[in-house]
Amino acid sequence: MTLENIKSFFYIIFSFDERYPLLFTQFYFWAFFAIVFAIFSLVHSRRLLRNAFLFFASLFFYYKTSGLFVLILILSTLYGFYIGKRIGKLEKKRPRKTYLVIGVVVNLLVLCYFKYAYFFTDVYNNLFHTDYEVINYLAKWANDWGNSTRFDASKILLPVGISFYTFQNISYLVDVYRKRVEPVSNILDFGFYTAFFPQLVAGPIIRANQFIPQLYKKFSLSRKQFGIAVFWILNGLLKKLILSDYLAVNFVDRVIDNPILFTGFENLMAIFVYSLQVYADFSGYTDIAIGVAMLMGFYLPINFNSPYKATNCGDFWRRWHISLSTWLKDYLYIPLGGSRKGKFRTHINLMTTMLLGGLWHGASWNFMIWGGLNGCGIIIFKIWRNMKKYARTILTFTLFAGFSTFNILFPHPALMIGTVWTGVIFFGTFIDQIYSLIIKNKPVKWLNRAWSILLTFVFITFTRLFFRSGSNLDPAEANRMAWETAQNMVMRIGGKWQLDLIPQILYEYRFVFILFLVGMIIHWLPTRWKRWYRLNFAMLPIWLIAAISIAVIFLSYQFVTADLQPFIYFQF
Repeated sequence: MTLENIKSFFYIIFSFDERYPLLFTQFYFWAFFAIVFAIFSLVHSRRLLRNAFLFFASLFFYYKTSGLFVLILILSTLYGFYIGKRIGKLEKKRPRKTYLVIGVVVNLLVLCYFKYAYFFTDVYNNLFHTDYEVINYLAKWANDWGNSTRFDASKILLPVGISFYTFQNISYLVDVYRKRVEPVSNILDFGFYTAFFPQLVAGPIIRANQFIPQLYKKFSLSRKQFGIAVFWILNGLLKKLILSDYLAVNFVDRVIDNPILFTGFENLMAIFVYSLQVYADFSGYTDIAIGVAMLMGFYLPINFNSPYKATNCGDFWRRWHISLSTWLKDYLYIPLGGSRKGKFRTHINLMTTMLLGGLWHGASWNFMIWGGLNGCGIIIFKIWRNMKKYARTILTFTLFAGFSTFNILFPHPALMIGTVWTGVIFFGTFIDQIYSLIIKNKPVKWLNRAWSILLTFVFITFTRLFFRSGSNLDPAEANRMAWETAQNMVMRIGGKWQLDLIPQILYEYRFVFILFLVGMIIHWLPTRWKRWYRLNFAMLPIWLIAAISIAVIFLSYQFVTADLQPFIYFQF
C-alpha cells in the first residue's frame, strides 16, 4: 500500500460527506460500532475512561453524520455543564431560578435560530408585508473571520438531532433545579450523557434522572440481556429496511410527492401506508438504539408501545414517542397548570402543549395543524366519554346532517371527507345505542375496543396527511409546499373516484398492500405474544442467534434500494 493510498484511506475515514451520513443501516456504521465495542470491552471496567471514550466516539459519530455542526453539540454540552454546576452550587431560590431561566432560554434560542428562522421570518413578512430574507450569520461571520467564501450565508441548515439534545439539556437543568439529580461534576461524564451516540440524532429523549445514575454504574450484561439486545437490533433493521424503506420508495413517496398524478384511492392508501411506514421507521431506529446501548450496559427508555392499538387520541400519545410526550407533559403541560385549574384551563393547556409539540416536529403551519388536530382529538374524547349514549347519537347525527347539507349546497372535497367521516361515526354510535336498548348491561367489550381502535387509527392517519406533507422539505419553502401538497391530497381523496381502476391499482401495488397488511397484523398481535418470542429468542444458543442474525441481515438487505433512506426523525 502506497503512502497516497494510506492518505486516501484516512481521508475517507475522517472526512464528512453530506451525501452519505453515518446511518444505522449502513455497513460503515456497524464497522464503526465493532471498533467502538472492541475498545469499549477493554475499558468498560474503568468508569471515567469508559465514559470519556464513549463521549469522544459519540462526537466522531455526530461529525460523520452532521459535519461541522458537531461544534454546536460541543458548545451546547459545555454550556449545559456550566449552568448545571451553577444551579447546583447555589442555595437561594431566586438565583437558582435565574440561572435555570437563562439556561433554558439560551437553549431554545439556539434551537429557534437553526430550526425556526424561516418560519418566523415568513410569519413576520406575511403579517407586516415586509420582504426580509434569512441570513446565516454564523456562516457570514466565519467567512469574514477566515476571509473566504467557504460557507453559504444565504441558507441556514438544520443540524441533525438538535431538537433531541436540546431537550435533553433542558431536562438536565430542570432536574438539577428540582434536585432530582445532583449536577454532574465531570465534563466528560456530562458530555457522554449529552452525546451518547445510539440515541443522539433521533432519540429517544433521555431524561437526566433516568440516565445520569447509569453514568456511575459498573458494566453489566447477562446472557439474557445480550440476546434481547440482539433481538432489538434485528427487529429494528427489519422494520426500517423491509417495512419503512420498501413502502416509502415503492408507493408512499411516489404518491405524496405528486398527489395530483394519482387517483383518490391511491392518495387515501398512501396516507394509511405512511402511518405504518413512519411507525416502522421511527420505532425501528429506537429498537436499534436500545439494542446497541444495551450491549454496552446502558438502558434507554421504551419509546413505543404498540401505538396503533390505542383506543383514543390520549391513549395514542401515551404509546407514541413516549419520551417526547412525557417530556412535554412534565416540562410544559404540568407547569402550565395541567388539569389542576378546571376543565376550560385544562383544555387550553392541552391544546397549547399539542400545538408546541407539533411545532417541535417542524417549522411549518402543517405541523401546527397536525398538532392542533391531535389536541382536538384528545379534548373531544374527554368530552365524549362523559356524554350519555343518546346525546352521542344526536350529536353525531347533527354533525353528519350538517356536513351533508353543506356539501350539497357548496360541494367541496373537504366537506365530502367530513360527510363520510361523520357518517361512519354516526353509524357506529347509532348501532351501539340500539344494541344497548335491546340488550342492557351486556356490552360486547372486544367489539367496542376494536371499533375504538379502528376509529383512532383512521383519525391519526388523516392527521398524518399534514405531517407527511410538511416533511422532507427545504425550510425556506416548507410552508408553501406543505400546504399545497396537503391541499392537493384533500382534493384527490374527497373528489370523484375512478372506482373501475381500484382492482388494477390493488394488483399493481399488491406487494405493497400485502406488506402493509402483514405489518399491521404483526403490530396488532397481543403484547404477551411479542414478549414470549422476544424472550425465547434471547435464550437460544449463541450459535443459533448468530445464524438467525445472518439470515435476517441477508433478508433485510435484499430490500435495500440504490440509496439508503435516512431516518424520518433525523430532520426533527
